[in-house]
Amino acid sequence: MNDKLRNSLLGITSLATLGIGYNMYSLWQAETLWGHRPLFFFVLAWVSIVLLFWKKYTRHPKGLRWLGLSTLSAVLLAVSFPPFPTTILLFIAWIPLLIVEYEVSNERAERSQKPETQNLKPSILPYTYHTFVLWNILVTWWVGNTAFIAGIVAIWLNAWFMYIPFWLFHKTKMHLPKTGYLSLIAYWLSFEYLHLNWEISWSWLNLGNAFAEWPQIVQWYEYTGIFGGSLWVLAANVLCFQLLEKCSFRISPKIAWTQQKWPLLKIKLLVLLPMIASLIWYFNQKDEGRDVEVAVVQPNFEPHYEKFSIPVREQMERFLRLSDSILTENTQYLVWPETSFNAGEKDSFKSNNTIQNLELFLDKHPKVKLVAGVDAYNVLENGEPHTAHTRTEERGGQTFYWEAYNAAIQLQSGADSIPFYIKSKLVPGAEILPYNKYLFFLSPIADKLGGSVEGLGSQPRREAFPSESGRVAPSICYESIFGDYNGGYVRAGAEATFIMTNDGWWDNTAGHKQHLAFARLRAIETRRSIARSANTGISCFINQRGDVQQPTQYGEEAAIRQNIKFNRGITFYVRWGDMIARFAVFVTGLLLLNMLVVRIRRGTV
Repeated sequence: MNDKLRNSLLGITSLATLGIGYNMYSLWQAETLWGHRPLFFFVLAWVSIVLLFWKKYTRHPKGLRWLGLSTLSAVLLAVSFPPFPTTILLFIAWIPLLIVEYEVSNERAERSQKPETQNLKPSILPYTYHTFVLWNILVTWWVGNTAFIAGIVAIWLNAWFMYIPFWLFHKTKMHLPKTGYLSLIAYWLSFEYLHLNWEISWSWLNLGNAFAEWPQIVQWYEYTGIFGGSLWVLAANVLCFQLLEKCSFRISPKIAWTQQKWPLLKIKLLVLLPMIASLIWYFNQKDEGRDVEVAVVQPNFEPHYEKFSIPVREQMERFLRLSDSILTENTQYLVWPETSFNAGEKDSFKSNNTIQNLELFLDKHPKVKLVAGVDAYNVLENGEPHTAHTRTEERGGQTFYWEAYNAAIQLQSGADSIPFYIKSKLVPGAEILPYNKYLFFLSPIADKLGGSVEGLGSQPRREAFPSESGRVAPSICYESIFGDYNGGYVRAGAEATFIMTNDGWWDNTAGHKQHLAFARLRAIETRRSIARSANTGISCFINQRGDVQQPTQYGEEAAIRQNIKFNRGITFYVRWGDMIARFAVFVTGLLLLNMLVVRIRRGTV
């Protein structure tokens, strides 16, 4: 591409990006949702950046080829995730990027022998980072509908995090060639595990999540969790690439494929056997436990401009009207979505006007337990320990210390106490400023994301709400994408899972569909039936093999009711958690230590 054409294209994409950005700003001023506009904005912005650094990408004779291959990997990875039904493409999605790494490594090795070409050695950075940025954009662009800055941070920062394990694989392959592709699997699984367990957690794109669209082929997640899926995908891609490498690069293509019957058979067995076993498992899997009638309400309050401006009384009228329409004399649980109302100070729930009115409502339905997501807070007494989330407020010359919570409660007619659970997997930026003691200077960004420096409080352990009907897991929104974390509810005695969420922040986009799909994996991992109440939808029930039942329409008021099974059995995964990932972390430690020793011996450290 000559400079004139590149500059013309750069001008077009830049103007288009600015135009869409201005349109989004105008809609924001008019309190109108953005829909799919962030997708086009982020894609055009990234294309503009690539065009701006075009010479960096194409200075090598193979640069354009590598850019095309890295783009292909990004697209294959993206269309392998929900709501697309083409998950099978995930088994080859890494191959184009692995070809880029292979060719770049060979070029660097060749040029290292020629001093005059040292400055021309290619780098994997621009191509690998391009893959991960584009993958993040195409799958998670909808985060921009929550808060625009959040979308930018989630996409571009997450791509950097993804680059690190791939770069480590690239380096390990150079110094320990026999363990190169093993290191890719170990590093990537370790990265996914870390990403689940630190405060900057954004694990939406963990590879095992992609099978949420096809739970029929991953029934064995009750043993492995999503890391079994991630391992499956990475192993298949590595074997496919190694076969392609032999046939295309090392052996004459005319005879190569006839000599690779066993490698081909290994790949077929690796991909097909788990699928076939899972399908047999799926068709023979029956929900276990006893029947409990559960009702779910979807009030449909648009969260950006409606929910927090409508009077509480008007909101409660809608909640109670929908609840009355669905309850029967046999209903034992009623589920409302995340942040349904403000419950006030946690030690004074009984004096909260909304809760008092709800208790009067429940007196008419004495069998019903209402499980609802709420806003709440706690004023710390003298001597109570402060946390990183403790806030300070001056009132009447006195200093008060308090914490805010995104929480859940269970209300029941005649109950002496109100079970209370605090959401503890918090959304970075919006609900928590990660490592705020050290990153306090990022508080302006937290403000832009709708959060604060202190963020929301949390609790160290999961718990299940008890009643005479059983014990239920109060899983709140973001928490439902964490497998081992949700296993904690079951270890605490939960016999079913109630997911309370507000997916309306993302508008009617792929985001809420992906979030629902991931819940299907939690049902398989724990073999717990799920009742899902989403403010704007999709609300539904999910059985123990991951089938979605009675899904509501997005953006509509709805109430649904169904008998679900309360199960006390404990799966292998619930008992042992992310064993595959923990083993990968152990292997990662050995590989990095071994690589360090090799570099010390060579005098390159």
